[in-house]
Amino acid sequence: MNNDFRIGVDAGGTFTDFVLAEKTGDIHLFKAPSTPEDGTLAIANGLQQIANKFNRPIEDIIQACDLCINGTTVALNALIQMTGVKVGLLCTKGHEDSIEIRLGHKEEGHRYDASYPPAPQIATRDRRFPIRGRILADGTEHEPLNEQDILDAIEVLKQQDVQAVAISFVWSIRNTQHEQRAKELIEQHMPGVFVCCGSEVYPQIKEYTRTSTTLVNAYLSPVMASYVHKIDDYFKALGAEQPVRYFQSNGGLAIGNIMRERAVNAINSGPASAPQAGLYIASAFGIDNIITVDMGGTSFDITMAKSGRTSLNRDIDFLRNRIGVPMIHVETLGAGGGSIGHVNNFGMLEVGPQSAGATPGPASYGKGGELPTVTDANLVLGYLEPDAVLGGCVTLDKDKALQAVQKHIADPLKIDLAHAAFGISAIVNQNMANGIRRITIEKGYDPRDFALICAGGAAGMHIVDLAEEMGIGTILIPKIASCLCAFGQIISDIKYNYLATQMMIIAPDSELQSLNATLHELESLGVQKLLEDGFVEDDIIIERTMEMRYVGQVHECNVLIPNGKLDADSVQTILEAFHHRHKELYTYDERDNKVELVNIEVAVIGKISKPKLPELAKQQGDISQAQVGSREMIMDQEYEWIDTPIYNGEEFGAGALIAGPALIQEPTTTIVIKKGWQAELHETGTYKLTKAA
Repeated sequence: MNNDFRIGVDAGGTFTDFVLAEKTGDIHLFKAPSTPEDGTLAIANGLQQIANKFNRPIEDIIQACDLCINGTTVALNALIQMTGVKVGLLCTKGHEDSIEIRLGHKEEGHRYDASYPPAPQIATRDRRFPIRGRILADGTEHEPLNEQDILDAIEVLKQQDVQAVAISFVWSIRNTQHEQRAKELIEQHMPGVFVCCGSEVYPQIKEYTRTSTTLVNAYLSPVMASYVHKIDDYFKALGAEQPVRYFQSNGGLAIGNIMRERAVNAINSGPASAPQAGLYIASAFGIDNIITVDMGGTSFDITMAKSGRTSLNRDIDFLRNRIGVPMIHVETLGAGGGSIGHVNNFGMLEVGPQSAGATPGPASYGKGGELPTVTDANLVLGYLEPDAVLGGCVTLDKDKALQAVQKHIADPLKIDLAHAAFGISAIVNQNMANGIRRITIEKGYDPRDFALICAGGAAGMHIVDLAEEMGIGTILIPKIASCLCAFGQIISDIKYNYLATQMMIIAPDSELQSLNATLHELESLGVQKLLEDGFVEDDIIIERTMEMRYVGQVHECNVLIPNGKLDADSVQTILEAFHHRHKELYTYDERDNKVELVNIEVAVIGKISKPKLPELAKQQGDISQAQVGSREMIMDQEYEWIDTPIYNGEEFGAGALIAGPALIQEPTTTIVIKKGWQAELHETGTYKLTKAA
């Protein structure tokens, strides 16, 4: 860090989190209620809290920041709620329905479900226009572009008040001339309308994926541009010397100009920073295999990193839209503190995905909510302190929580109150454990090989149960858990991804000149952009990956490859990595089969200096001095009320060892330690939970 401060802002569904890192190493957490109607309102609230803390004007704080970083759910929410702009699509004649045919099948999990409805279309049939002209797979022009088709389409698009246009022509990745000419005509005749081409947004093979990704980008970019413009202007008015950096779905930062054009890269902007934060926290313990679980008020987000590398998704169905660009793999469930417990039509207890959100919120918030939530259940079970203040603005009302659980769960099921509350907690734990299985076991990873990183204000009350369910023996809970994603933003690097298709048989005797030339070209683009951003070459690193498959296969495996000029030896290394990854995923390999390279990806990363983690003083004396009382709690299916000691975590020093059953209260999170577990506080401010000896 070069200046006094660095600020990370993570706008969630319920709260907007703020992390302020000082050059000295001190880290401060702040929270403000989210304001989806205008994100600057929540930011202004949080910045005022910071200004009050340091007794300095907001302008002084911002001008003393080397970076202000924003993670936002604007693009995600627009996609969830289908509130993007009206989009038109220009595509090769005969392919105007491929986006609706969807490769001839439904998403995984619904492939054979005849009752599953068709996906809603971003560009409806009357806004999809066939354009004559054809590029072949080798890049040659088979049929000239028919510009009159484009002009005719423009007239209709004008009449329909279309605000964005996506262009996706067959084999445009081999020859971009037709797409670029169509873009020129639209910009000429429809000034002010957003236009993007498939060869720019997703320059890789697979027409359906490219078209869908381009449509999503066109749908969201004007929405994102409006948000970015407002945030940029807000911080400029406060005197920010550096442009605001925005967190991308690929795990890196980008400036606003990039985000305006590529909103598809911001869909997972908020939770995508969790694995970077988790790896940074875990590095102090020599751990590089991590699963982060972030339980906030609205959702439960799961991410994973193996051997220090985050898990990226490519070519996936996200909210029923196929997206090809690299995204941090985030498994999101409707399992937050605000998830509502209810008895379904079959007389069975369910939890979520419906959420009480921030308004009216759980019954215990006292804002008019009457339905029982996970937060209400935790209050009934004794995990949360009655009359506790959450996020600095919500006071919990235990009586309202008791009434909600009794009326809507205990009475309909004819069970006692404690069983009802524990049932809500147990079911949400199972929902979360199933999500962890999807991101690990279903991807070929054993969760027992990972440490569990706790994030979000509510996760600490469920984390031990999750670890036991998954067979995980190590849990790390940083004191900054409730704002871990915002912390992940301030330690993340600038990152740009460049994609290309390069279909060839990959073998030690393959001709590699063209492949090396393509890799060099992609890397040069990224390096030049980072140099323009003010980085020096020593701060730039490059990561390459390849998507490969056995000849005859449909799906590819993604493999990290060496940097530098590829030769026969490096190709052999690549092939070994591919065989190994294929076996991880599918339990077998085919070493006698030929391997086909399909796509390549280059990530160009500008390294940013990281703020220091705090160094806590050593624990002095017995931990009993930190005890602030006790409370009866239920922690297992014995339904026995256990008088549990409660500790103020701020009174602990490094080396403090707390044996369960116990509860640790931190300013923005609560940690439940079950019997048979123990927590040791590390000097970096992280609790390490393990089974007691």
